[in-house]
Amino acid sequence: MSTPIIMPQMGESIAEGTITKWFKKQGDRVDRDEPLFEISTDKVDTEIPSPAAGVLTEIKVGEGETVPINTVVGVIGGEATEGSPSEPFSSTQQIRAVSPGPSAPEQQPRVSSREARAPRRETGEPRSSPLVRRMAREQDIDLGQVRGTGAGGRISKKDLVEFMKDRRRETPAAGVKPRITAAEEPSPPAPVAAASTPAAPPAAASIAQTGRVRSEPMSVMRRSIAEHMILSRRTSAHVSTVWEADMTSVEKVRKEYGARFDKEEGVKLTYMPFFLRAVLHALKAYPIVNASVEGNNVLYKRDFNISVAVALENGLIVPVIHRADEKSFLGLQRAVNDLATRARDKKLKPEDVQGGTFTITNPGPFGALFGTPIINQPQVAILGLGAIHKRPVVVNDAIAVRSMVYMSLTFDHRIIDGAVADQFMAEVRKRLESWDEKIL
Repeated sequence: MSTPIIMPQMGESIAEGTITKWFKKQGDRVDRDEPLFEISTDKVDTEIPSPAAGVLTEIKVGEGETVPINTVVGVIGGEATEGSPSEPFSSTQQIRAVSPGPSAPEQQPRVSSREARAPRRETGEPRSSPLVRRMAREQDIDLGQVRGTGAGGRISKKDLVEFMKDRRRETPAAGVKPRITAAEEPSPPAPVAAASTPAAPPAAASIAQTGRVRSEPMSVMRRSIAEHMILSRRTSAHVSTVWEADMTSVEKVRKEYGARFDKEEGVKLTYMPFFLRAVLHALKAYPIVNASVEGNNVLYKRDFNISVAVALENGLIVPVIHRADEKSFLGLQRAVNDLATRARDKKLKPEDVQGGTFTITNPGPFGALFGTPIINQPQVAILGLGAIHKRPVVVNDAIAVRSMVYMSLTFDHRIIDGAVADQFMAEVRKRLESWDEKIL
């Protein structure tokens, strides 16, 4: 009996994932929950455990390939396949979601855009992700002309990019100027002397070949983050409001209980659970900040699932504390530490990055005073926390040294008005400045 290995969905807005590494070869024996392969998306860069014990009888998707969620990327069976266990998988065993690189042209011949312009399927629009459909609209491309290499003919981003490259190469020969954005063509091209004159190399290639410049491709996670952030800007009407709060009361609590947390609970007491508690209190007072938009409807979330951004060496991951309002203060501190550790060790599970309703990002430890973060879709607000510094402020008409912090709330003006956003922030500040909750 065989068990399919499925590409998991690592977030609500994630439609595909890229396999960056297989830890096992075809024919190797694996145990249940043993790390099997590593994937990269804009939400997470993590290891995926084996769904069952047995033998990895088939690898359908190779390293570096991008496939839609729920695609079968491999099979685990009870017995090894024939042949050498370490023998690479053949091209007939793969489900292609992106075109192969130059190293394997014989497995899947390159198809020009003329050859790819097949009639639209009778069943309607070709299968593709929202990102691909948006790119096609921006470039005036009929997806019915694009050859999809994914499962069931699904069109991936790479399929569309290859189609656009072919179209640009073919269009000059037909005497039609291709549509090129300013980012693709930073300066007007030199006039063509004759029809036989070869086209000038792309600007990016010439830059990389001259001067003291090192060209390096973006990682899969970095490209995905860029696409997700641009999509968020186009989706939500971003507005930011900046507040400051006096953290002196919180500082006193940390000094009083910090040693006990280390000794009795084995965890370091940080500022994050204080902010989490204050945010949860404000979200219950202003539930619109914990909502999302679906078409013309506002979805009010009954669960308070707080996403907390974790900085990595090569990107950013936003794991989720589910039902954070049901956890104690100590439980919140443990949850923050656990998610941050597993995020950096690439041990997060799909459910750890799904279902977030509000996000907190904390650039303060790096020294930033404040920022205006981009909303984490499909949420409608995100709180940015700056560095906590002691500085002189006026208290009761006298100058005093206090621990102060800047907090910025970026919110979706489609459903949240400025007055509501400021009332929300006032509630957060009030909770922090008059802290009276016992934490142990």
